[in-house]
Amino acid sequence: MSKAKLSINVKPGNILCTFDKKESNDIENRWLNIFCKKKQGLNTKDYKWHIFSGNGYPSLEDEEARKEYSKHSASKYIVMGNDQELAVLTDQRPEEASLCDYYVFPENMAWTMAFTHEDGWLGPYFAKHPNYEALMKESDTGAEKERQKEMARIKGWC
Repeated sequence: MSKAKLSINVKPGNILCTFDKKESNDIENRWLNIFCKKKQGLNTKDYKWHIFSGNGYPSLEDEEARKEYSKHSASKYIVMGNDQELAVLTDQRPEEASLCDYYVFPENMAWTMAFTHEDGWLGPYFAKHPNYEALMKESDTGAEKERQKEMARIKGWC
């Protein structure tokens, strides 16, 4: 019996890269090391978002989380499933994905949005990295450099 290829569909946006299982596992471990350090007794093995619902990491919930998420942008976003099986890179901030439980964050993990299968009862959740301010400043600087490069290309300077 062959194993079906796993995939994630996101809206809006285009999938730029599908990470293999090892890369997805590495991404998840980086995420866990930031957002799930205090996971004792919170059953994050089944659902990583339990770190937020169990108050193990500070986060905004429901409409507050959605509002904060809508204010954040990045040049690329990682969409990660709840297990170590799959993660993708996309070019637009997803509003939905073809998974029950998934996490969206920029490549530098300055923040994360956790969408849950319990949406409206538990979640979604929005949380910031402990070094959020520095990471956002770094991200803004990088985005400005990319805009300047694009303008130079359009004007034929390079």
